[in-house]
Amino acid sequence: MSGVPDTSDVSRAADAAGSSAKQAARSKPVRVMARVGIASNGLLHLLIAFLAARIALGSGGQADQNGALGAIAAEPAGRVLLGVLVVGFAAVVLWRVVSAIWGFPYISDDRKRIAKRVSSGGQAVIYAALAVTAATTAVQGRSSGGGGGQATAGLLGLPGGQILVALVGLGVVIGGGVMIYQGYTEAFTEDQDLGGVDRRARRLNERTGQVGYIAKGVAIIVLGLLIGTAAITFDPQQANGMDSALKTLREQPYGVFLLLAVALGIACYGVFCFFDARYHRVV
Repeated sequence: MSGVPDTSDVSRAADAAGSSAKQAARSKPVRVMARVGIASNGLLHLLIAFLAARIALGSGGQADQNGALGAIAAEPAGRVLLGVLVVGFAAVVLWRVVSAIWGFPYISDDRKRIAKRVSSGGQAVIYAALAVTAATTAVQGRSSGGGGGQATAGLLGLPGGQILVALVGLGVVIGGGVMIYQGYTEAFTEDQDLGGVDRRARRLNERTGQVGYIAKGVAIIVLGLLIGTAAITFDPQQANGMDSALKTLREQPYGVFLLLAVALGIACYGVFCFFDARYHRVV
């Protein structure tokens, strides 16, 4: 015997593993928890909107996911709620990974289906980061904060770091622009099953999604510009996450009103997530 595994055996094992993962991600418990994870993201955005409004009105605080998770941890039974969020986010990760490989069979256009799968892979990364951050906050009882600046500093320290950071900033700006486009065109409804939905609920779903996507896209574009500024000035603290982006809006002419408008939009995105948790095609 050569000791080299038969390629057909390896292929069958890979197919079996893939089939098992696919079945697990499409099982009822995972689908239910994936919806919990989507709704949990809505709760986070409502808290971020509240913290952003406080900053607009002159109060302190950290208006990003770390700040929102820290606010949850500070409440009685907050760690229990964080534990639920971790499980929900982990379920979304499993579902999104499977969707990135086999998902969106209801889309006939090949290029559009591939784009959706790539986007689903990106969502898996985002929710994995949320799960890790929520778990860390639950263990420590508080949020760590400062992750954006630390990551930027790490990139700036690499050979060609300024170029890398500038490219990241450009990618973030493009991502924000895509969100604004998706909000304007209501493209987010493509992944929802709205058949038989009450007209009033459908309208609320569409309007909160539209306003929410556009407002979040604006905040993401500001974040991307800050990352680009960090590359030019070689100062990683210029790009310290969404909190820096929202506080930068506060410093602009009429910044109080601008930040309050963005906070309202982010709150709309949070409400939309609750609709999305109900109507999203989790298949």
